[in-house]
Amino acid sequence: MKIALAQINCTPGDLRGNQLKILHACRQAREAGADLVITPEMSLCGYLAEDWLLRREFVQACHQALTELTAQVYDVTLIVGHPHNMNGNLFNAVSAVRDGRLLATHCKQHLFSDRLQDERRYFSAGNSLCTFECSGILFGLMTGSDYRHAAHLQSLHAAGAQVLLAVDASPYSIDSQIDRYQILREGITQTGLPAVYINPVGGQDELVFDGASFAMDHSGKLVCQLPAFQEALALIAIHGNQSIFGECSTLPDQAGSIYTALRLGLHDFITKNRLPGVLIGLSGGVDSALVLAIAVDALGAERVRTVMMPSPYTADISIQDAQTMADNLGVRHAGIPITGLFDQFQQALQAELQACSDSGTSATVENLQARIRGTLLMALANQSGMLVLPTSNKSETAVGYSTLYGDMAGGFSILKDVSKTLVYRLCHYRNQISPIIPQRILQRPPSAELRPGQIDQDSLPPYDVLDAIIEAYVENDLSAAEIIAMNYPEETVRRVLRMIHSSEYKRRQAAPGIRITRRDFGRSWRFPLTSGFPD
Repeated sequence: MKIALAQINCTPGDLRGNQLKILHACRQAREAGADLVITPEMSLCGYLAEDWLLRREFVQACHQALTELTAQVYDVTLIVGHPHNMNGNLFNAVSAVRDGRLLATHCKQHLFSDRLQDERRYFSAGNSLCTFECSGILFGLMTGSDYRHAAHLQSLHAAGAQVLLAVDASPYSIDSQIDRYQILREGITQTGLPAVYINPVGGQDELVFDGASFAMDHSGKLVCQLPAFQEALALIAIHGNQSIFGECSTLPDQAGSIYTALRLGLHDFITKNRLPGVLIGLSGGVDSALVLAIAVDALGAERVRTVMMPSPYTADISIQDAQTMADNLGVRHAGIPITGLFDQFQQALQAELQACSDSGTSATVENLQARIRGTLLMALANQSGMLVLPTSNKSETAVGYSTLYGDMAGGFSILKDVSKTLVYRLCHYRNQISPIIPQRILQRPPSAELRPGQIDQDSLPPYDVLDAIIEAYVENDLSAAEIIAMNYPEETVRRVLRMIHSSEYKRRQAAPGIRITRRDFGRSWRFPLTSGFPD
């Protein structure tokens, strides 16, 4: 028999749009001779629908959409994910339908309740196994994290399942595909059953789903690999309940995966929200250069605008490099000097600033420039309808090296989970495709250019040290003592950790941004604003 893996890009709440995508996949699969077509977890309503699932009218609309979809599926068996209301409880479910009939429904047993997802907020846990027959083969049907539990797989095997179907919605993080391979391969080793894994593709707010669906035979050998970060429909053939045959696409390397995830996340956020484009404040520095490159690759030059806003401390080469970047990518670029505005603000504030303590004078002057720029960008955004993209990276976000209502202004942050050292790596990766980022931008010491001769390392540890400490503490949950034991200076470690927690109030007011690591400063980071720990 032939199985079609329909790796599709669904939008939460777009029931009609998702339904049409699923039906299109069914038609393609049927025309290709497939007996079974598999779509991802919650494909009908989109994943994550979040608190829409708490609204009765939404759940009812999902049920109606499933009924309509089922009536239109014929001559092929469809696996579709959807919310399922039963006896007053809501379940994360996946169903097999064919020829207008519901053949089987599985309710997810192992709900996610971790830093990233809290499915128990919406769903009850199922308590039964699900198998169904198609073309003489008995399939064991699972959804979400069920496939990660060995006992569940063994129970399906004991129930007579001959092939495992894992219907998932697993967001991208660095090297997440390696984990999926390992987990499913362990289950295959324990059961001796071949397995098919389906994952959605597309950006959904802070999350990006990379697809990369695959199939393994009974020995754990990879026999089918769908591409990453793009919609696809692939066929696999099963012979004798064990042998699976398909084609394997090559997945991008780590840098390529990260860059493509950022590009897809931005594209879908702008497109699915029906925004006309994006506006970027260029500085002539490396962060805004990378944001511009990703934006043009994601949206096209015609949907991207840039503005350079030099102050008295902006170097001429920064103005030149910003213009070069804009020219290289063919975007509309404007220059709006802020020196006059800066002088007027200082004159207006002079008396009150002198009446205050002078301890914060330097930071006040620096932040004033950033806030003038933020105000101008937001005015242009209001006029054009475009969304401002902040250019702060994860290193700056972690320690508060950014200005609230200034360079933090904007609606969606591409680099929020991208460290400074990774910014440089991604710039070099993009230049290998075509050399659009001037080498001078990559070679100059990074600087906010808010005072004469300023460089970032006047205020921060070297970025290789800073990023290593942030990764150890934020992503790997190591303590200060454990990080110090890695031969980082104690004073530096404790200073960085103090900066991380004292900047929590800023992060609460920052734009949402794309997650690429296992621990970002979005939905997976929840610390109190007020805390006495660590002392």
